[in-house]
Order: sequence, then structure tokens, then C-alpha cells
Amino acid sequence: MLLVLVTIQVSAQDILTKKEALQIALENNYGVKMANNNVEIAKNNSSIYNSKYLPTVSTNAGANYSNTDQEIEPQIGDVNKTNGVITNSYNASINLNYTLFDGLNRKYNYKQLKEAYNLSELQVREAIENMYLQLFSVYFQIARLSENTNNLQEALEVSKQRLKRAQFQYEYGQSNKLELLNAQVDVNNDSINLISANQQYSNSKRNLNIILGTKKNSDYSVETDVNFTTLITFDELLTKTQENNVILLQNEKNIAINEFNIKANKAGYLPTVGLSSSYGWNENINKNPANQFQTLSNSSLGLNAGINLSWNVFDGGTTKTRVANAKIALENQKILKEQQLETIDNAIKNTYELYQNTLFILQAQKQNVITTQNNFDRTEERYKLGQVTSIEFRQAQINLLNAQNAVSNAKYDAKLIELELLQLTGDLLNVEF
Repeated sequence: MLLVLVTIQVSAQDILTKKEALQIALENNYGVKMANNNVEIAKNNSSIYNSKYLPTVSTNAGANYSNTDQEIEPQIGDVNKTNGVITNSYNASINLNYTLFDGLNRKYNYKQLKEAYNLSELQVREAIENMYLQLFSVYFQIARLSENTNNLQEALEVSKQRLKRAQFQYEYGQSNKLELLNAQVDVNNDSINLISANQQYSNSKRNLNIILGTKKNSDYSVETDVNFTTLITFDELLTKTQENNVILLQNEKNIAINEFNIKANKAGYLPTVGLSSSYGWNENINKNPANQFQTLSNSSLGLNAGINLSWNVFDGGTTKTRVANAKIALENQKILKEQQLETIDNAIKNTYELYQNTLFILQAQKQNVITTQNNFDRTEERYKLGQVTSIEFRQAQINLLNAQNAVSNAKYDAKLIELELLQLTGDLLNVEF
């Protein structure tokens, strides 16, 4: 019956796999959503509609009415006064304007916008990579706490059995009150540690839900198995980092954008040539109240076209200043690239060395668990036979618990360091979970 109940309880608790967690986060994570929206903005900005390569077309229409009194005084003769002269005028036109040449400004601006779009895609990749690390940092924390909680639960059961034994021995006069009190203290301490671990376990699940961007039921467990990736040699890792690291790739795009910015600003030294044309209709009607039969009207309908050239021969040095500042900005980007190369080179060396050390620690801790488990089993047998004290038994129990937790910590630490290493080389998004 107990086995059936345990089976039902385990099956009722859903397992959130690493792959499922990734899928949920990619769809709902707030940071990834905003980064994707920024890509859409950059895509719109880099379209032909924002390039100034297309002409502009506009229409105009209007009607005017005037009622005036006129007085004409010739050099010879009487003054001629006319009151209530009515004039009606109407117009309508369609206009087209197109820039034939603007000093190549729009050409290089358009290329800047294209590079900005490519840069935004790299920024999305960086946001996803950071989300990966954030997600698995919390996911593995839950897995770590899950294993630690199980270890604490087992330790508590052992302490409870020891308390029962101490109570029987005290009741039958085989031990003193101190043994019983020590056993009670140890049960209380193990209970407190278990409660604290369960609280951290629940908090970590809530933190994971924020990263997932969803209100997931907290009644789930996570995978605790970890598979390590077979890495290439350090020199190959370093080469891949210099070629694929997302920070370095973004820096290259920023350099390209600044190079185009210099060329776009130099367009201020060149002339601008534009084409304009319109097709319109105009009509004016004049009515003289003094002679109702005297109505004058004129109308026109036709096409007008022209070409214009403008050249700002000297703009007070504004263009020269913009070009000089753009060159300085480009130089700053190149300096930043050198700094980032050194920083990332140092980071991959440190991370690779730390990864190798952590893997060694993991193997050593696994061996420690075997040793401390054997020591605990032997100490437990001798404790039941009365050959060791409760203090010695408790110490063996603590040593086993610490060794088990150390293996769990080393395992997940090594995996997180591996993911950081893969992020540096640009392979993080290619990992299979």
C-alpha cells in the first residue's frame, strides 16, 4: 500500500524538463519579447520606405472668394469707383518631387540602417543567451535544492530512528538523559534545515516562473540528471570565440555603422540635385456688379516640371565638424574592440581553467560520497552494538550529508560553468538539452 501511494504521488507531480523550460521561456520571457520588438523596429527602419530613395507625391486643392470695393484714379479723367467686385478662384494639382543626387547621403544612411538591423539581431541573440544562463542558473538551483532536500529528509529519518532508540535506552536505564537530549536537539536541527531547504525550494520555483514569463503551477519537479558536453581543445575554443562571440560580432557591426556615418556626413561637401513636377488646374472668375454682363474668367490646365541644383559651398564648418566627430567615434569603437578582445580572451582562459578544476572536484566528491557512505554504514552498525558514541555517529551522519550536498553542488556548478564557456565561444544556442 505504501509503494502504491508513493507511486501515485510521484506521477501526480509534473516534471518540467530542461527542453520544455527553454521552449516556454523563448515564447514568454519578457526580455526576449522586447528584444524581438526592437528587431521589428530596426527592420522597419531599414526598409525601402525609410531610405529616401522613393519620390514624394502630394496633392493640393483650394477655393477662394473675395468681395472688394475698387477705386481707380487715372492721371487724366474722373475717379472710377466700383463696389462689390466678386472674384472666385479654384485650383487643384498633383505634385511629384524626387531627389536625383544628394551627395550619396541617402546611400550611406541606408547602409547604416541595414547594419543597425543586423546589430539588432545580434542583440536578440545576446538577450537569448543571457536568458539561457539565467534560466538554467535558477533551474539547476531547483534541482540542487531538490537533491539537498531529499538528503536532508533521509538525515531527518535517521535522526528520528536514533531518537527512538535513545528513548528506549533511557527508559530501560541503558543510557543517561544527555544521550536523549542530544538526539532531540539533532532531530530539531534536521527539521529546521529541512524546513529552510523547502522554503528555498519554493522560492526558486517562483523565481523560475518569472524567467519563464508564465504563472506555472508550482507543483512540479525538475530534471536532476546532467550531461556534460565534450569540448574541443582550448586553442580551438579560443579561435571559435574570436569568430563567433556575440559581443565581438556586435562590435564589428558598430564599426561598420560608424564607417558609413563618416561617408554620410561627407555628403555635405557635395551638391544636391532634385526633380520636381506638377500637373494642375487653375480658374479665376471676376464679376463686375456695375455690368452684370461683364464677367471675366480665365483657366489653365497643364504640366510643369523642373530640375534644381543646390550647393552649400560653405556652411560655417558644420559638415567638417560632423566628419571629424564621426572619425573620433569610429576610433573609439576600434579601441573598444581591442579592450573587448583582451577581456574575452582573459575570460575564456579563466572559465576554461575553472571548468577543468570543477570537473576534477566533482569526481573527487563522488569518491568522497562512496567513502563517507561506507563509513556511515559501519558506524551505524557499531552504534547499534554500542561500540561508538552518539556523537561519533552524528559526525558520520553529518559527513555523509555534507559529501552528498558537495556532489550536488559540484555537478550543477560544473554545468553552469560549461554553459558560460559555450556562451563565450558562441555555441550556447546549439546545445541540446
